[in-house]
Amino acid sequence: MNKALIVNQFYVTNKQLRNLNLFGTGFLIYSAGYIISGTPNSNFIICQLLQSLSLFLIIPTTINLIRFEIENQQLKLLFVIYFIWSLLIIIRGFQFNYSSIKQMLFDPLFGIFSYFVPLIIFFPKKLDFYKKLFDVIIIFGILAFLYDIVFFKYLVSSDRGSILSRDIIENTSGLVVPCGFILFTHGYHSNKTKLIALGVIILALLFAIYKARRTYIFMCSSTLMVAYFLYLFSSKRKIIVIYLSLLTLLIGIFYVNRLYNVNKSIFGYLVERGDVDTRTGVELYFYDDMRTKDWIIGRGINGEYYCPGIEEDGVTSYRGVIETGFLQTVLKGGLISLGLFLFITIPAILKGLFDSKNTLSKAAALWILLGIIYSYPTIIQGFSLYYLIVWISIGICYSKSIRYLPESSVIGYFNDKTIKN
Repeated sequence: MNKALIVNQFYVTNKQLRNLNLFGTGFLIYSAGYIISGTPNSNFIICQLLQSLSLFLIIPTTINLIRFEIENQQLKLLFVIYFIWSLLIIIRGFQFNYSSIKQMLFDPLFGIFSYFVPLIIFFPKKLDFYKKLFDVIIIFGILAFLYDIVFFKYLVSSDRGSILSRDIIENTSGLVVPCGFILFTHGYHSNKTKLIALGVIILALLFAIYKARRTYIFMCSSTLMVAYFLYLFSSKRKIIVIYLSLLTLLIGIFYVNRLYNVNKSIFGYLVERGDVDTRTGVELYFYDDMRTKDWIIGRGINGEYYCPGIEEDGVTSYRGVIETGFLQTVLKGGLISLGLFLFITIPAILKGLFDSKNTLSKAAALWILLGIIYSYPTIIQGFSLYYLIVWISIGICYSKSIRYLPESSVIGYFNDKTIKN
């Protein structure tokens, strides 16, 4: 790949740069409005007003940034089918009433915008775009840290099983876990940026341990582990890194053991909940209620299943959410939806890992892989930064022009932008 072609993959136009900034700002406001709405004494009207205003930034900038260009013909066909099927999921279950429409607009997890996240694959595949993505991730991480400070008393409350404290810590997961993408691409960032990302994830992991949020613990710890192996793979001093890692691990085990013996209350709740099964009963109700047609095509965007006795304050015995992510996908769009997603993501992983020349592509592939793994203990699909990165990563892995960029050129871009023509 010659220098002119390489540089062509670096920069967006000034108009695209403005749109990317506005899109990032709108998405930040939308996410903040939703997260604040789940905090004590929040004003739902103000929060939803913020989300409404953010849509005036998100929607037009998305339209301006989209270019219906896909290099890979296989992806082009699968994506068209997948997106049409997503639209059918929306149409099949959409309800034209005030409460339903409000939920569709303002709920990033189960609302209508989660089905439009894949459109980000049409954003410009340039390093400028990924640089903006890194900026947004760090801003989200800093917001998560500030959020923890403001609601610290709830995070360390002795009532570890309270719904309020659970919601507060889980609401930050969408801000925290994306910091792992910074660690996956550590060679492109300053030490300050890497320390912020690492600190945010470690702090979240400690709170998750204290509150015994097992899925959150798994996500944070596995993200750190993958980041470590990527660092080890790229390090020129592997023996020293391994030695220091083992030493740190041994010291950590010794310290945690002493801490546990001195104050078992820190880990007690996690140990107590360690083997508690909260999924099987719900899944059995799900399996019992689903019919053959439902397994194939799902029940639409507002699809529900009969599950009595789970929601303590539930008005009916029907639920529209099942915490197992794969089953949530099946509930709404059937095995067709799940199959299409896997047909798109699995080749992307293989291309990014084994047919690429830079860390960005390998990090993207691993991010997609983790997304598939996390789809068992949690729901990754949503209008969230994590899911946006999944589809951005799919775009990276299917783009030869990005995958074949030399690592030295990518590092050169992120460390020295004076090479612009």
